[in-house]
Amino acid sequence: MRVHIDRDRCTGSGQCALLAPEVFDQGEDGLTVLLAQEPPEETYDDVVQASLTCPTQVITVTD
Repeated sequence: MRVHIDRDRCTGSGQCALLAPEVFDQGEDGLTVLLAQEPPEETYDDVVQASLTCPTQVITVTD
C-alpha cells in the first residue's frame, strides 16, 4: 500500500491523525503530515478508514 496526501487541498480537520496516528500527524500549520508513505500492514484498515473519512478527500491509497 502507498499513501499520498494533497496538502494543497487539506483543511486540517485531523480525522486521519486520530484514526491512524502511526501514519498521519498534523504539522504546526495544522495540515496533515504523512509519516509513512508505505505504512505497515497492520495499519491498512485504519489508513483506508482515514481516507474515507477525510472531509476533503485528499488522501489517496493505492496498492
